[in-house]
Order: sequence, then structure tokens, then C-alpha cells
Amino acid sequence: QVQLVESGGGSVQAGGSLRLSCAASGYTYSRFCMGWFRQAPGKEREAVAIIYTDGGGGNSYYADSVKGRFTISQANSKNSVLLQMDRLKPEDTALYYCAAYTTLWARCEGWESSTRYNYWGQGTQVTVSS
Repeated sequence: QVQLVESGGGSVQAGGSLRLSCAASGYTYSRFCMGWFRQAPGKEREAVAIIYTDGGGGNSYYADSVKGRFTISQANSKNSVLLQMDRLKPEDTALYYCAAYTTLWARCEGWESSTRYNYWGQGTQVTVSS
């Protein structure tokens, strides 16, 4: 059973930076679409950034609201995904969840839909104050 564990949330002022990490364990298959969703109080869960993890880096996908500010990447260990969040805004405040699904293809079709993902972490809070 695949397990995802997030770390790195916290509080920061607007304009600051945070880095989230998601470590995966309990798998033997390495082709995942893996990344981050977020959910603010009273709002639906939304996709933030996803990357195809084939062990050698791969295609990445971003929500329009974070393009140019957030960067998703694989850590050197290959079983972790990092989300570097720069120029944070108060509207980025949310509970951030790591999510993943296995794929046979080198692309993440349907990456924006939460129903596509069958593995989820517990979430880590990100709070950005103005």
C-alpha cells in the first residue's frame, strides 16, 4: 500500500517562501503522477502542481494561479516530490495535500481532477498573512 507523508507547511508573510515535501513509500512501481492539491475553508479541493515521476524527472503541470511562483520537482531520492512556493499570497492559504496515482503513460491526463488520485497524504497547513 502506497503511503504519502507531507512535511514543510507553516506560516509566512505575503511575499515569502515555503517548501513542501512529500515522501512516498510502500510501492514497487515507479510511474506515478504525483503532486499537490489544496483546500481552503469553504472551498473545493483544487489541483496545484503535479509531476510525472518516472525516476528521471518528467512532465509537470501547474494551476494558472501558481504558474511562475511555484515549482514542483523530484528530490534526489526519487521517492519524494518537492513543491517550492515563492512569492506567496494570502490566497495561497490552505491545507495542502500530497496525492498520487499510478500511470502507464509519460503524462498525467486528468491531473486536475481529485477523483483521478487513489493515494493521499494527511495534509499540511500553509498560512500566508498579509
